[in-house]
Amino acid sequence: MVRAYTQEHVYHHPWDRVTTAAWRKFTDPDTPAVLSHIVDVHTLDRRLDPDSGRLQAVRSITVRSPPLPFLLRRILGQDAVVCHCVESTVVDACGRSMEIVVRNASLRGLLEVEERSTYRPHPDRPEGWTAFRQETSIRCKPFSALAAVAEKVEQRCAERFQQNSVKGREVVERICNYLEAETASAAAAISC
Repeated sequence: MVRAYTQEHVYHHPWDRVTTAAWRKFTDPDTPAVLSHIVDVHTLDRRLDPDSGRLQAVRSITVRSPPLPFLLRRILGQDAVVCHCVESTVVDACGRSMEIVVRNASLRGLLEVEERSTYRPHPDRPEGWTAFRQETSIRCKPFSALAAVAEKVEQRCAERFQQNSVKGREVVERICNYLEAETASAAAAISC
């Protein structure tokens, strides 16, 4: 059984500002208070394709799960788990698109999660707004024979992922506002 959902959001900021904020999301000093489930982030690989001009990056992201349901606590012998994920990002500055795919690298025998996100200029206001789309699928593997249990685990995971997605968008929005103010301040200083 697979639980899947899609979320969409419109940032009232241009694409270059939003994608810059998305890159800074995990390094911003105020982020740990909001995204407390993020334990660690490391860039594993980063390269610029000379032919296409696309930036490709791979990061490892370590997250802490919320308290586990009773049955999983019994099986795993712990209240929460740490999960390692791999994030692959492709940024096409000329085509103004940023695509991110995150998959869990650990706990795959128990749960498979894939999250696909895209940032593109909004079709109605391409110079001023950015369209964000996130598609997530969650599959609880060992409980397929126990469909009701698997469905409950997938539902709780999906709810937590949606809550964390909202927090992530709030962080990107806050950084966009900071970048906008920084740009305005620099422009004012130059015109003086």
